[in-house]
Amino acid sequence: MNTIQKALAKREHATPSVLTESTSTVLQIDAVQPSTKIVQQHTISDQTVYFTETQNDLNTGKDSNVEQEKSNTVQNRFHRLPFDQLRQAGVLTPDAKRSQLAEEYRLIKRPLLLNVDKKGADIAENPNLIMVTSALPGEGKTFTAINLAMSIAMEQDRTVLLVDGDVAKPAASKRLGITFEQGLIDLLENDRLSIADVLVKTNIENMRVIPAGKHHDRATELLASERMLAIMEELSSRYPDRIVIFDSPPLLLTTESAVLSEMMGQIVVVVAAEQTVQQAVIEALTRLGQDKIKGLVLNKYRPSFGSRYGSGYGYSYSYSYGDVPTSDVSSKPKD
Repeated sequence: MNTIQKALAKREHATPSVLTESTSTVLQIDAVQPSTKIVQQHTISDQTVYFTETQNDLNTGKDSNVEQEKSNTVQNRFHRLPFDQLRQAGVLTPDAKRSQLAEEYRLIKRPLLLNVDKKGADIAENPNLIMVTSALPGEGKTFTAINLAMSIAMEQDRTVLLVDGDVAKPAASKRLGITFEQGLIDLLENDRLSIADVLVKTNIENMRVIPAGKHHDRATELLASERMLAIMEELSSRYPDRIVIFDSPPLLLTTESAVLSEMMGQIVVVVAAEQTVQQAVIEALTRLGQDKIKGLVLNKYRPSFGSRYGSGYGYSYSYSYGDVPTSDVSSKPKD
């Protein structure tokens, strides 16, 4: 029984959950390259188009009137990603030449994929559900989530779904130029909608996107609902080769991120070099579940002249399972 199924059983029987025994491991992969840099995002023109296709299997078991409304055709959403503009904004694209950024994200994604295949150092439930977050705004979580999704989409035998889970301040869809209004919040609020209704196909064959959807005052409650658990179960199990990347709100500013983290198998926390103090990172990590694989990515890192590794900072891209890491993320505090 996986994490989501346990959560559903917990709500049904009102019995306390039991945490698994924690172990810990650290994988150092940072010292061979400088970390990624945030590049100012440019305005991306809308390149969204519509097309229709026949769908024979529509929400089996739902009210017949709903099926009648949808009939045998549904409107599927397609968006052509503007590769030229994305490259100018520092985003990986499938047609890009070999680059340092591409190599960095190959190193970042590899342990994540090993955990998905249960070949990593730690075993987690629902490892194909990966949340990307940060302690505070402006650290590069959305930039990281998009590039991680792009890098995984380049794999030969994987598909990736990028979910804009920052429902208060959605940014992932906007940076990709997607302007569809319906998304995750609409799916949670309206049980007549299915995942297919809010899914956006792209011109990257094995990459899909779900926008955040409309603003909602009770977004936290929707994300904590049983419907959300059911949706997460479907996302996790429907396609065994699919990796689901959630761009989450900052951990220290909202409650939505903590709610989302309970359903995830792996969590990537982005830390901004020379910006985020150690205590903020530690406090953010304490808000995450103890039975999760947690990774740290140092962003905006610029090595000093003459040294590829820089000075004054310990850059660790690592995984911990259970306890919060105690090693320094930054060796000097923010002024």
